[in-house]
Amino acid sequence: MAIRSKLAATISMSAFAAALGAAATPALAQDDTQPDTTTATAEGEDDDVIVVTGFRAALESAVAEKKLKDQIIESVSAEDIGKLPDASIGESIARLPGLTSQRISGRAGYISVRGFGPDFSSTLLNGRQQTSTSDNRGIEFDQYPSEIVSAVDVYKSPSADLVGQGLVGTIDIRTIRPLEKNDRVVAFGARGVYADLGALNSGSDDLGYRVFGTYVDQFAGDTLGLSLSVAYSNEPYQTEEFEAWGYADAPDGNKIIGGVKPFVTSSSLKRLGINGTVQYDAGSDWMVTLDGFYSDFDDTQIKRGIEIPLAWSGATLEPNGREVQDGLITGGTFSGVEAVVNNHNYVRKAKLYSGGLNIAHEGDDGWNVNFDIGYSRTDRNELILESNAGTAPGGGTGAVDTLTFVSSPSGTLFTDHMLDYSDPTLILLTDPLGWGGGAPGGRQHGYYNNRIVDDELLQFQADIEKEFEGGFLDSIAAGFDFVTREKSLVPDEYFLQLSGDRLQAQVPANLLLEPTNLDYLGLGPMVSYSPLALLEAGEYVIVPNTSQDVLFKSFAINEDIMTFYAQGNIESDLGNAMLTGNFGIQAIHADQGSTGYVNTGAAAGIVERTLGDDYWDVLPSLNLSLRFDSDFVIRFAAAREIQRPRLDDMRVNFGYGVDPVEQIVTGSGGNPSLRPYRATAFDLNFEKYFGTSGYIAVQLFHKTLHNYIYTAEAPFDYSSYPVTDPGFPFSYEGRISQPVNGDGGKIYGAELAGTLPFDTFTSALEGFGITGGVSYTKSEIQPDPNSPPSDIPGYSRWVANGTAYFERGGFSIRGSARYRSTFLGDFSGFGANRVRRRALAETIIDAQIGYDFQDGSALDGLSVFLQGFNLTNEPFVAINPGEPLQVLNHQNYGRRFMGGFTYKF
Repeated sequence: MAIRSKLAATISMSAFAAALGAAATPALAQDDTQPDTTTATAEGEDDDVIVVTGFRAALESAVAEKKLKDQIIESVSAEDIGKLPDASIGESIARLPGLTSQRISGRAGYISVRGFGPDFSSTLLNGRQQTSTSDNRGIEFDQYPSEIVSAVDVYKSPSADLVGQGLVGTIDIRTIRPLEKNDRVVAFGARGVYADLGALNSGSDDLGYRVFGTYVDQFAGDTLGLSLSVAYSNEPYQTEEFEAWGYADAPDGNKIIGGVKPFVTSSSLKRLGINGTVQYDAGSDWMVTLDGFYSDFDDTQIKRGIEIPLAWSGATLEPNGREVQDGLITGGTFSGVEAVVNNHNYVRKAKLYSGGLNIAHEGDDGWNVNFDIGYSRTDRNELILESNAGTAPGGGTGAVDTLTFVSSPSGTLFTDHMLDYSDPTLILLTDPLGWGGGAPGGRQHGYYNNRIVDDELLQFQADIEKEFEGGFLDSIAAGFDFVTREKSLVPDEYFLQLSGDRLQAQVPANLLLEPTNLDYLGLGPMVSYSPLALLEAGEYVIVPNTSQDVLFKSFAINEDIMTFYAQGNIESDLGNAMLTGNFGIQAIHADQGSTGYVNTGAAAGIVERTLGDDYWDVLPSLNLSLRFDSDFVIRFAAAREIQRPRLDDMRVNFGYGVDPVEQIVTGSGGNPSLRPYRATAFDLNFEKYFGTSGYIAVQLFHKTLHNYIYTAEAPFDYSSYPVTDPGFPFSYEGRISQPVNGDGGKIYGAELAGTLPFDTFTSALEGFGITGGVSYTKSEIQPDPNSPPSDIPGYSRWVANGTAYFERGGFSIRGSARYRSTFLGDFSGFGANRVRRRALAETIIDAQIGYDFQDGSALDGLSVFLQGFNLTNEPFVAINPGEPLQVLNHQNYGRRFMGGFTYKF
C-alpha cells in the first residue's frame, strides 16, 4: 500500500535499511547469521551507514514492524528465534511482552496472551487458519520447528482484514519468501542436546540432536524463486513427577495425604519439519506463491512409578511419630500399605499437512486484488497403554508395606519402606487392588486407550483494494473468506487381561528391563518392563470396553464459517503529525453441527444424533496511530471481538450414571448450539521510538466480555431414562451439567515493553542492550453466574520477560528470564483428559554464548554456540489453593544444554 512508502520516509533511512535487511535475512533458516561486524559498511554505500547484523538486526526488524503497523502487535524474527536457538517457536513467542507459556514435558507447548490461555487466541500460518494437534483449537507450538520459520507477528488488536482473529490475540507464523532474497543462500547446521537429569528409564536417552538445512535461490532473471527448508530433531526429555490423589480429613481435624501417584517419565521427541515455497513474478504486477508445510511428530514416552493409596485406603496411620504443620499432617508412618506398580507406554503420533496458493496483483492504477486458497489437515493417534503390577490379585491378599512419609513443598517423600519393589518374584502382573470391577470377569490388569483425532480445514479468500492519492483515505478494501472445518475424536479402548485367564503372572525374564530408580521419592528401584512388548509377546489379550462412557467420549464437529469484510485505510497529515490507521467491519455467518451419541431415555436407548445451529456476528474495528516527527506514536484501538467455543464443549454427546457418594443420577454433555465468547475491547498505547533500533512503550487495555462459556448444573429428572441398578437405593431426581453461554465480566491491565540498545545513549556501550516487558492483568471474569469473579484458565496477574545481550565483533552473549505469577494450569488426567489445577509462580532462566566468524576468516559463514535452558532447574508445581504444603503436582524437568553450529554460504 501507499502507506508503507510514506511511513518509511519518517524513519531514519540507514536504520530502516538495516531493519529491512534483517527482515529478509532471517528467512534463511534458524541461524541465518551474517558476521556481526556492527560498524562495517555495505559496499558502495556511504561510509556513515551502519549495517547491523545478528541478534541486534533481528530486534531492529521487530521494532520496525511494530512501528509501521497500525494494529498493536509484537514481533519476533527468525534471527531471534533461530539464534537462541529454541526447540520450537513457542519458547521465543513466550518472551514477547504480555505473552507467556505453560510447559508441557518441559517444553513451551501452550501460549497465553494477556492473561488468557490458548482457548482465547488463534494461530495462522502465512495468514491462513490451521488445524491443531490438540483436542481443541489451541495450537501446540512445539509442532513447528524454529528452523523453518521466518517471522512471527502477534496481533493484540484486530482489523477487519484480519480473518480468523482471536479474542485476545492472533499469532501469525510466517515462512520464507524466496523472491524477498537478493541471491542464493545455502545454510545447514547441527546441534547436540543433553538433559542433565540423565536417562531415568531403561531404554531412554539423555543425549539427542537436531539438524537442518535450507536452500534459497532465484532463477529466470529473478522472476522465479524457490526455497526449501528441512529440520529434523531427535531429543530426549526427562521428568521426575509427583502427583497427589488429594488430601483427606484426618480424625484429629487436620488434613493428610490421601494417596500418591509418582512417575519418572522419559520422552523421545522425534520431529520432521519440511517447508517449501515457489514464487513466480508473472509480470504486470502479478505474483504467484505456492507454499507447503509438513510435520511428522512422534512423542514416545515411558512412565514408571508406584501408586500408593494412603489415607484413602485400608492403610493405618500409626499414632506415634506424627508431625503437624499449618493444619496438615506432614510426617508419620502408614502400615498395611498396598501399592500398585505402574509401567505405562504413551505413544503420540501426529502428521500435519498445510499449504496454499496465493495470487496477488498490485496494479499501477491503484487497484489490487488477492486470491488465496489454503488447506490444513492433522492426523493424530495417541495410544496410552497402562500395565499394573503388585504383590497379589485383589485387595487384602498380598504382602503389604510400612511407609514413613514426609510432606513438604516438593510433595510427599518416603524416608523408610520395607518391600523390595524391584523383585520380579514379589511384584507380579495382576490387578492388585481389584480396581477392574467394570472389566469382563472383574479382571483389569491394564488398559489400552487409543484416541484417534482427525482434523481437516479448507479456506478460500478473495479481496480487492483501491488505493487513492492524497486525501484522508489511503485505500478502501473489501473481501470474502470461507472456511469449512471438520474435527473428530474416536476413542478405541480395551481392557488388558493376562492371557489364559490367569489372575497373576511374573514378568517373563526376557522382557525384564533394568529397574527404574525412584530414589528421588525414597522408594528405591522398581520392576521395569514395556507393556507394548508384553502385548506383542502375547502375555496380554485385549478385551473391548463396551461401556457407554467410551461412546460418549467420541465426537465429530463440523463448521462452515463465512466472513464478509470492508475496510478503509487512513493516512493524513494532522499538524506536525501523521494520522494513520484503519476502520472496518466483519460480518460472520457460522453454521455449526455436532454428531455424537445421546441416551434418549426412550426405547431407542443410545442413538447417534446430529444437532447444531447457525448465527451471525458483526464485528466493527478501529485502529488509529498518531505519529509525531519526534518518533513518538500514540495508538488507539477499539473492536468487537469473538472466539469460537472449544470443540469438545460443542459435542452433542450426553451420558449419565448413579453417583455413589450422593446416590443420585448425574449426567453431563456438550452443547452444539453454543455461541462464541464475545467481547468489546479498547487499547491505548504510548510509544517512543529511537529510529528502528529501539523503543519503549506503555500499553493499556480493557475488555468487557458480553458472552462467556461456563459449565452450568441444573436439576434433571431421569425417571424416564433407563438406569443401571448400582445395588443401593438412589434417586432419579438428579442434575445435569453442560456448557452454556452467560455474562462474563471484564479484564484489563497495562504493559510496559521495550527494546533498548545502550548505544542509543552512549557509544561506549555499543553492542549492549536489553529487550522485554512487564505485564499486569486484572481479571474480573465471572465464569459461573452464581459465583464471585475468579481466575480463568491460563490467567496470570503478572507476566515479565527480559533478555540482556552483548553482541559485537562476532561475539554474542545473551541471558533471558521469563516469569509468570500463579495460574490455573492444564495437567494430564485419567485417559489423557486435561484437568485444571492451581500452578505456582515460576521463573525460567536461559542463556547463550556464541561466535560468528568474521569476513576474511577462513571460516567465514560459520557460527558456533552453546546454550543452557532452565538453568535454575525451576519445577512446575500445583497446589490446593492457599495451601502451599498440599502439593498436587511437582514436576522436575532438569536443565537442558545445547551446542552446535550453523554454516552459510
